[in-house]
Amino acid sequence: MNLFNHFRDKIEQGILPALVAEGKLPAGLITKGLTVEPPRDAKHGDISANAALVLAKQANMKPRDLAELLAEKFRADPDVAKVEVAGPGFVNLTLADAFWHERVREILRAGPNYGDCNIGGGRNTNVEYVSANPTGPMHVGHVRGAVIGDALANLLAKAGFAVTREYYFNDAGGQVDALARTTFLRYREALGDNIGEIPDGLYPGEYLKDVGEALAQRDGRKWLGRPDAEWLGPIRDFAVDFMIKMIAGDLELIGIKHDVFTNERELIENGTLDAAFRILDQKGLIYVGTLPPPKGKVMEDWAPVPLTLFRSSQFGDSTDRPLKKRDGGWAYIMPDIAYHYDKIRRGFTLMINVLGTDHAGYLDRMRPAVAALSDGKAHLDVVFNGIVKVFLKGEPVKLSKRSGNLITLREMVEEVGAGAVRFFILTRAPEAALDFDFAKVVEQSRDNPVFYVQYAHARARSVLRLAGNMLPGLSLDPAALAAAPLQHLTDSMELALIRHLAGWPRLVEAAAEAHEPHRIAFYLQELASIFHGLWNKGKDDTSLRFILSDSPEVTSARLALVQAVAFVVASGLNVFGVTPVEEMR
Repeated sequence: MNLFNHFRDKIEQGILPALVAEGKLPAGLITKGLTVEPPRDAKHGDISANAALVLAKQANMKPRDLAELLAEKFRADPDVAKVEVAGPGFVNLTLADAFWHERVREILRAGPNYGDCNIGGGRNTNVEYVSANPTGPMHVGHVRGAVIGDALANLLAKAGFAVTREYYFNDAGGQVDALARTTFLRYREALGDNIGEIPDGLYPGEYLKDVGEALAQRDGRKWLGRPDAEWLGPIRDFAVDFMIKMIAGDLELIGIKHDVFTNERELIENGTLDAAFRILDQKGLIYVGTLPPPKGKVMEDWAPVPLTLFRSSQFGDSTDRPLKKRDGGWAYIMPDIAYHYDKIRRGFTLMINVLGTDHAGYLDRMRPAVAALSDGKAHLDVVFNGIVKVFLKGEPVKLSKRSGNLITLREMVEEVGAGAVRFFILTRAPEAALDFDFAKVVEQSRDNPVFYVQYAHARARSVLRLAGNMLPGLSLDPAALAAAPLQHLTDSMELALIRHLAGWPRLVEAAAEAHEPHRIAFYLQELASIFHGLWNKGKDDTSLRFILSDSPEVTSARLALVQAVAFVVASGLNVFGVTPVEEMR
């Protein structure tokens, strides 16, 4: 339950109709803009509602007078311990302990599914991420987008969206031809030829030895001595297929599996690109014209040239966009338009692409095409992720034996583990630069968020195991713990912990709506801090320990809270694709 939505519903569906029935408010009040949220200052209570400010003009009342009517109703609500009218007319509520205790029971009944909601309403959603061209293994530059995209897909699924995870790659450009030519060299090498140094413009990484050997094993000496025109296409197809399988295998190391792989060449060959252009033309959105010179650039030899243009400025773009080059070939933007048209045809009304910050203008260029091709029914968003710098004990690490260039995903996982890679990447907002230090990621200290959060789950599980050994007659089944006398949870830190746990459903909704899975990392770190703080308080004050052998009712109540912590941490880690640990080693 999102408790803030719960109290908003109380106002809209309970209090306001009651006041209308009593003749104290007019009927037909419009509640758009009414918010119920945490107050900026926790001293003002648990919940703050602006209902009186939103409705006062409609009701022809002073905001504070209307606020007092609302406050009177809330004072009769058993879930509310204290009501205050503050400022120009805010209604601030402090909730009763019993209300918070019920949230613990709610968590225990839901388990790790706590926080699941349906704000997505089953909306058909496509999340495209990684989308690296198949010319090399996954490296550190790809890992961040991969993890962000996968966590976002998990988050949206938890929030009720129907999510398809997609990988899109370009297999029609010069980079892929260079891959084929490098594969041909490695193929010759596998058959015993001395190929010397890999020429500039091709790929020097040793990973392509595997591709060449696989080709030699399949085709023998079939391609030796034959002209480029005969082997370039077949070897390109072989290399692309091999590399995509290798990339998929690398991604599985960190638990990432895509539902769909789409490639540019297929969109061209099956007519999707032509179809997208034809539809824009039929809508009257294509014309031949000229564009002004680029802003901020002095181009003495610039002259206007007639181009085939898309009227993207009609959909909020800063300029119309050329869809064909001067020579009549497709402009670089057209395959991407075709790709999004393909998504629209497949029924997606929400599309989210995870891209590097070097694609900063992508959204402005592509959103108008999506709006035009879908008649405004589909929406595109882009999550941009910044660069990752790799360190070892503060020293930069750049080279990789396998890729010949950057540290690979496989090397990262082998060094620190998949869960640590995923969680650490999500501890920063996507657009912020990220320093990934192998030593810090595995450091067992409070400064390492990966360790700190996992330790909270492990500590909770350790407490429950200890209770099982010390009190064999006490049932630790979540259903049994939900029936515990939770009125014994009265300490201020216990209640603070419950308040934070109860905020998880709202956090899920907000993070899903904003497409920001990193918010979960911040939430989990704060949850871990509160839980560890309660543990330490029990070390200093033995009456606050989780297990009191002479107080079974207090113990069962506190164990219920401990299990609730474990469930919520697990719920958050599940979104991240990270397995909660049972104990720290």
